[in-house]
Amino acid sequence: MKKLSYILAALVGLSMQFAIAQTPKGSILIKNATVITVTKGTLENTDVLVQDGIIRRIDQNISAPSGVQTIDASGKYVMPGIIDAHSHVALDVVNEATAPIVAEVRMKDVVNPYEIGIYRALAGGVTVSHAMHGSANVVGGQNATLKHRWGSSNPADIIMEDAPRTIKFALGENPTRVHGRGNGIQPRSRMGVEAILRNGFSEALQYKKRWADYNAAKSQKGNTMVAPEYDERLQTLVDILDGKIIIHCHSYRADEIYMLINVARDFGIKKLVFQHTNEGFKVAPEIAEYTMGASVFADWWAYKFEVYYSTAFNAAILQKNGAITSI
Repeated sequence: MKKLSYILAALVGLSMQFAIAQTPKGSILIKNATVITVTKGTLENTDVLVQDGIIRRIDQNISAPSGVQTIDASGKYVMPGIIDAHSHVALDVVNEATAPIVAEVRMKDVVNPYEIGIYRALAGGVTVSHAMHGSANVVGGQNATLKHRWGSSNPADIIMEDAPRTIKFALGENPTRVHGRGNGIQPRSRMGVEAILRNGFSEALQYKKRWADYNAAKSQKGNTMVAPEYDERLQTLVDILDGKIIIHCHSYRADEIYMLINVARDFGIKKLVFQHTNEGFKVAPEIAEYTMGASVFADWWAYKFEVYYSTAFNAAILQKNGAITSI
């Protein structure tokens, strides 16, 4: 029994050692590939030199530095890593479904660097993901942008702190089902979703004014004004109003997409992206004019009633109308 315990302890120690050993940043020279770039078109018979995990040079006839492995990629393609615009990889529970507005929660606080999905994403060529809060709330939590690195034991290694701040919104059946039908509170209808948004932003404006009044008065002689109570939820909504956070909104129906565009215009919000956007083709000019664009499915719909009306031409129609579109 004692011998068995030692063996088990050794195996546990060995597995822990492998688990926390991050994949080393290697060096490699890829020769004679067709290189698909983002900014310089497609380059034929081109080499790519990677040193210590960083692309150092893209050119023809590159000589391999000492000790760097060479791979002949003749007849093959090399392309940049795929960025997943809407992911839930490496997260714990993705929905804080306790209130219609939960802007104070942050996905970066629950990133799991051991999540096997990171390994699988890398194997499929996905190197960056926009790890988002779920769609149970009208205003969900703040999202995290992850740089996929397999084997790190520290969440900070995969969180891109310099990425723009983003937050998840959701329209339609998800928030009405969770809160209206599930908890008997607003929103129970699509009208209620709009009311939650307008009331939330109105309260945030009042909160912002209270702090502005306090900051203006605190330097005045004889001032006795007490600082307002800090509220992380309202402060996050203020940051949205001030253009510090980009909204990424779960959306399907055209009427609701247009509703949120109108809400954003009324409150001076310009940083807005639609996710899924199944009926975006119906309001493509408006999306192009008033938002930052849309991230859409290629050909997925009809899995519930509100996504019944869709088309595989959605992305093409959006792009034709000048909307920045990703799939």
